[in-house]
Amino acid sequence: MTHQLTHHTGGDAPEPDPYDNRRQVLYWRLLARLFDPEEQAGLESASLAVVEDIGLPSALLDPGASVDSVVQRHPELAAEFDGLMAPEPEEDGTRDRAAEVRRAALASKVLLNVFASRPGTVTAEQLARWQSDAGRLERALGCRPGELRGGRGGTHRMGAGGGVSPTGTGVGGPTPDLSRLIPAIGPELGSIEGDLVRRMHLREVLADPRLASRLTPSMSLVEQLLRDKNNLSGVALANAKALIRRYVDEVTEVLRTQVEKATVGELDRSVPPKRVFRNLDLDRTIWKNLTNWSPEEERLYVDRLYYRHTSRRTTPQRLIVVVDQSGSMVDSMVNCTILASIFAGLPKVDVHLIAYDTQALDLTPWAHDPFETLLRTQLGGGTDGTVAMQLAQPKIAEPRNTVVVWISDFYEWRHQELFDSMAAVHRSGTKFIPVGSVTSSGRGSVNPWFRERFKDLGTPVISGHIKKLVHELKTFLT
Repeated sequence: MTHQLTHHTGGDAPEPDPYDNRRQVLYWRLLARLFDPEEQAGLESASLAVVEDIGLPSALLDPGASVDSVVQRHPELAAEFDGLMAPEPEEDGTRDRAAEVRRAALASKVLLNVFASRPGTVTAEQLARWQSDAGRLERALGCRPGELRGGRGGTHRMGAGGGVSPTGTGVGGPTPDLSRLIPAIGPELGSIEGDLVRRMHLREVLADPRLASRLTPSMSLVEQLLRDKNNLSGVALANAKALIRRYVDEVTEVLRTQVEKATVGELDRSVPPKRVFRNLDLDRTIWKNLTNWSPEEERLYVDRLYYRHTSRRTTPQRLIVVVDQSGSMVDSMVNCTILASIFAGLPKVDVHLIAYDTQALDLTPWAHDPFETLLRTQLGGGTDGTVAMQLAQPKIAEPRNTVVVWISDFYEWRHQELFDSMAAVHRSGTKFIPVGSVTSSGRGSVNPWFRERFKDLGTPVISGHIKKLVHELKTFLT
């Protein structure tokens, strides 16, 4: 069917755009099913006609079929789902209207599977299917599976300007810029996943190795496991630990790559370079020996080899990480525990780790192992940072050689007393870094009373992606 508009004069109305009509049918069905799981016969039959007419399988309209199952039966669709919501380049300003209808059908499938959750008890199979579909949505948005939900992914797809590339469904008019929407989707996905985990009989699932093997570790699942670990035993506890270990290992790999790229000190030219082949500076060697070029023989004679300096200056530093382990800071607790263990593995960095709610716990002996550290935390409870400060202050032996990272939402009981002690630590010469959230999504609430006072103190609160904290630590520890 070609796209034509009737030339009209006077009161003649233009002929309806068939492509727009098709997209509207698909999106009206999507909205109807999101707000009411019961199907509307008219929309269902119209959508089926559209899908079949454009050569797509009717399984796209089956709410019980996962995206993976559709792709398994129709592997030719796999490439279309990846990057589905990223705009396609337009040639000579034209739009492929037929392709837009096709993308609308595929996007509707992904969105409906992720955002239309039914009430009632959730099985391990249902959770696994939702996690798979959520990963498909993240890939459609140009991210890695698990990334937006605070998981194992790396970075967003970057545009030329360094920000998240604008994405959209390409349905009519200019492609919408979703660069701000993409980070906002993460917390919503995490909220849906958390609700599914809470509605699952997790203890029974963990007690069955077959069901437990179907679970994919995520922040929501790890949070629930950490809260319930004291009520588990035997096979259930072993399966819970295995899931936590898998999640920790996956996130550690991502964060270690970020830290290794960031924590590089300046070259120390006072140390002679090692005279080995991998350090050979070939360009400099050729440049310095150009006077030995023989035009007759067309050969360069080398009198001296030049090597690159690889030794870097590093200064022993003490890193004290204080983490609020109350219920609102679970994501930060997990991420910072892993981050502390990575820095603990770096040469000449002395890491201390303290967790607190109304009591403080010195986790320094286990700081190198985030798995063991997390098993010793007790999530929940109130918040009293003064007890953590009592443990942290004696560890500051050389203020100018120490950085204190304090992660909390700062909704404190004795706020003035705690802030005064933090200000004293800052004035002593210690690098004090208040952090409001250290999550993949970057969402977090910070007590405005503390936020304003930290700003006046010259130590504004860091809130956002964990990369911000990695960058701050890099500038101090290298």
